[in-house]
Amino acid sequence: MKLYIKNMVSNRCKMAVKEELKKLRFHFIVVDLGEIEIMEDISTEQREELKIVLLSIGLELMDDKRAVLIEKIKNAIIEMVHHSDGIIKINFSNFLSEKLDYDYTYLANLFSEVQGTTIEQYIISHKIERIKELIIYGELNISEIAWKMNYSSVAHLSNQFKKVTGLSPSHFKQMKNKRRNPIEEIGS
Repeated sequence: MKLYIKNMVSNRCKMAVKEELKKLRFHFIVVDLGEIEIMEDISTEQREELKIVLLSIGLELMDDKRAVLIEKIKNAIIEMVHHSDGIIKINFSNFLSEKLDYDYTYLANLFSEVQGTTIEQYIISHKIERIKELIIYGELNISEIAWKMNYSSVAHLSNQFKKVTGLSPSHFKQMKNKRRNPIEEIGS
């Protein structure tokens, strides 16, 4: 049985969910960002118990099909931006359409209607947060970060970074108290 979970955005979330499933004696096949698959069909009481346990760790069991699709869009973006070690060279609209098997226009309209922001803005917010992370780590220079994050140029990255944060990447790098946002709070 597949179940969908809201705000499940990191490996730490996956570990926490696995622990809770074990405590509830559910046998899981898959625990992935935003979704789990368990061997059992669960009763209404078990579903309520799981719902309560997930809420206690800041996650939410979802029932609404539109909400599930929105969460899948968010998780696909998070996976691509934050959990991909490679260079982002794919077009996000193609990536989302192929991964979720929906027309991108439908996904974009649904996302805007439900979230009150566009998929593009959501992606930009996550890319900027990932750029902050890469700047803080100091392993790559701005040119390498621009290439890794699929910006056409350093100027394009810098302009977008400044538009979102109010700072240039170099000014951000010089700041003593670099401020990053948790993944689950980006674009909310």
